[in-house]
Amino acid sequence: MEPAENAPDRPIFIVGCPRSGTTLLQLMLHAHPRIAIPPETRFVVQAYRGRQRFGRLSDEDRRTFATWMIKRPQSKDLGLSADEIADRVRTAPPTIGSLVGTVLQMYAERHGRVRWGDKRPGYWRDIDVLRRLFPDAQFVHIVRDGRSCVASLKRMPWWEGGVPAATAVWLMAQKRCRRDTRTLPPGSYFELRYEDLVAEPEALLRRLCAFLGEDFDPAMLEPHKVAEYAVPDYKTWHERTAGAVDTATVESWREGLEPQELGLVELVAGRALKKNGYVLSHAGRRPALRTVLTCFREYRRRATELRAKRRKDRRMRRTDEVAVAARLTAGQAAGATGAAAAGSPRQERSLSH
Repeated sequence: MEPAENAPDRPIFIVGCPRSGTTLLQLMLHAHPRIAIPPETRFVVQAYRGRQRFGRLSDEDRRTFATWMIKRPQSKDLGLSADEIADRVRTAPPTIGSLVGTVLQMYAERHGRVRWGDKRPGYWRDIDVLRRLFPDAQFVHIVRDGRSCVASLKRMPWWEGGVPAATAVWLMAQKRCRRDTRTLPPGSYFELRYEDLVAEPEALLRRLCAFLGEDFDPAMLEPHKVAEYAVPDYKTWHERTAGAVDTATVESWREGLEPQELGLVELVAGRALKKNGYVLSHAGRRPALRTVLTCFREYRRRATELRAKRRKDRRMRRTDEVAVAARLTAGQAAGATGAAAAGSPRQERSLSH
């Protein structure tokens, strides 16, 4: 579909705690005739943090990037050939954001769409990185009852750390995402609750489309129709995406959490739960002190790791020779032109602050 004059082309990124409904929201947006959101790529932030290996993005450097991209395990989920990726990357603007964005753009084109983006729950840790890469990005944050997130996470074959770690991650995701989006310009951040999305999907999707600058399309109400090619088969934990939208898992924590587990979540995350509009049950048992301490230690450990990663990012930026900000959309191109006219020595830095 060709975009109409002045149609929005800003990238869209879905964030949220794991098991909060990010995949459902991905499919709803992917069902829109102008938007394509791929399965989790897991290469966007990695490309940014490893950008120095690609030098100054000369022709040889781009070949190195294309080879790295093609070898990424998740790249096969995009359905793009190695030759296609290599050819397009070689002709993309010479910035790391442009190279990464070009691959996402190719996925959108494969599905006949003009807007592109990505979904990954862990992006709540990297709002600053995504904004450096894509200065005009729009962020959609989906929040789910922390008790249901924890109950779901404890069942996942890939989850490590049990209920204490899941509780810490849910709490941190809420705090960090909201804090890091405070400085975003108007029209860049939209927050919704999973429970509202499944209860009144059309009303909420109309609001979301208005935020994105798109017309609502009824196809968004049937995300299961695109699940077969937007959710890889090996992700069996997303089996519910094959069915119609319903409210069956809204309070899954009632059966999914043991009394002491429920007590832990409501004790540690009670204030955040209430802030998000969730009513505490007070039905859990008092958790063991060692379990509470484990939860707080897990929170501190992850917070320390995140701070260390951001300090490393700041050190890299002081000596950065790789251009970062993408130049693929109208807003990105205008920002790049403005930065160049202002004589900025690092246009991507001026665009991200």
